[in-house]
Amino acid sequence: MGKGQKISVVPDEVLISKIYFIRGQKVMLDIDLAELYGVETRILKQAVRRNINRFPEDFMFELTKQEQAALKEQNKALEQSGHATYAPFAFSEHGVLMLSSVLNSERAINVNIQIMRIYTKLKEMLSTHKDILLKLEQLEKKITGHDEDIKLIFSALKQLVQQPNPQRKRIGFKAKDDE
Repeated sequence: MGKGQKISVVPDEVLISKIYFIRGQKVMLDIDLAELYGVETRILKQAVRRNINRFPEDFMFELTKQEQAALKEQNKALEQSGHATYAPFAFSEHGVLMLSSVLNSERAINVNIQIMRIYTKLKEMLSTHKDILLKLEQLEKKITGHDEDIKLIFSALKQLVQQPNPQRKRIGFKAKDDE
């Protein structure tokens, strides 16, 4: 396989569906990552706990009972998972990247590369949407500033239309009968 070719381990749509927005950041859960890496969740958690100094709070955090309950309502797969006893770990983009150094298998490395590409695509999409939103806001400001001007123009047009045409003397050649 050439340098430029991408090894697609998992469809992008599957990866995107496993990214959640918790505590104001995009995260992936340990159960989903374990499935993607082809390991048991407990193995992944053991590897993380053995290397806990690599996972500061902005890289990984444990979900609270409320967050876990809210996620279970949204995702039926979590309800059937083994997270009944232990709260799941949530990994930020940097935490997922750090996992590749903890789980040093070929599959983990390939999946991590793919996840990083997805995160990059999401950032690009967000950036594009921010640009579009900014342009819409600018357009809205322009339009709002012209509302009064447009109303004034319409009222002047209505006055012109409503004014009766006065009888005017005809101009031009007049025959003796017309006088």
